[in-house]
Amino acid sequence: MKRLIASTIIAVAALSVAQAGELWRSTGFEQPESALVDAAHNRIVVSNIAGNPGAADGNGYLSLLSMDGKVIARRWVDGMDAPKGMAIAGGKLYAADITKVRVVDLASGKLIETIDVPGSVFLNDMTQDSAGKVYVSDMLADTIYRIDGDKPELFVKDPLLASPNGVFADGDRLIVASWGKGINKADFSTAEPGGLLSVDLATKTITPLPGAQNFADLDGVIAIGDTIYATAYMTGTLYSYKPGGKPEAVTKFKPGSADIGTDGKATIFVPLMGEGEVAALMTD
Repeated sequence: MKRLIASTIIAVAALSVAQAGELWRSTGFEQPESALVDAAHNRIVVSNIAGNPGAADGNGYLSLLSMDGKVIARRWVDGMDAPKGMAIAGGKLYAADITKVRVVDLASGKLIETIDVPGSVFLNDMTQDSAGKVYVSDMLADTIYRIDGDKPELFVKDPLLASPNGVFADGDRLIVASWGKGINKADFSTAEPGGLLSVDLATKTITPLPGAQNFADLDGVIAIGDTIYATAYMTGTLYSYKPGGKPEAVTKFKPGSADIGTDGKATIFVPLMGEGEVAALMTD
């Protein structure tokens, strides 16, 4: 998420490099913030911030990995500032980039469009629904936008979102991982930690997921079957949550685990910003 956070907390005691269930690690990235599976091309796209996460400095880029962690292209798409979460719809990849969304043609790897999102502050994670619409969270504005083609619109804005970071379309709802309330912009600590929420795609009703509130400053989120997985950037913890239960720690990295991706089966791809790595984990 934040280079400032990473520089502050990277001195936390080192953990074992290999985690339980870890399949592989790929190294050499520059603040990898998101890892998204491009199933149509059997590969993983990794966003690299490569600088200040809030600066329009032109340093950001996307990389490509094979599904077994081999680098296909270190700098696949340039011309970005600080790309974070991504989504795929209609043969295009969308990447959140501060107050813009970059659009890449997946077949050619060409940056074909930049969509301005008026009123946005700090766009973060993205996801796509079954109808081909994409959603992007604005962490510092308690807002989620929806983009249909190249037209952004306000989807929902509500303090109940509590600094929405991770978003994941799951059937008729969005699963939202919130960072928490009362963000201190100096170090991104919170007055109240975040939790997991559900937003109905039709009614826009926000529902806190029972038993999964106020437990961590959450970053990325995905679902595999009925299990939700979410990362806590500040501690590096990967949590799992099932309906009717409570969040449980699956494993723990160094601080800096960000927007996770999945193959939709049993593998989770975890970008580790502070270490410049992407790790693949087998869930069960």
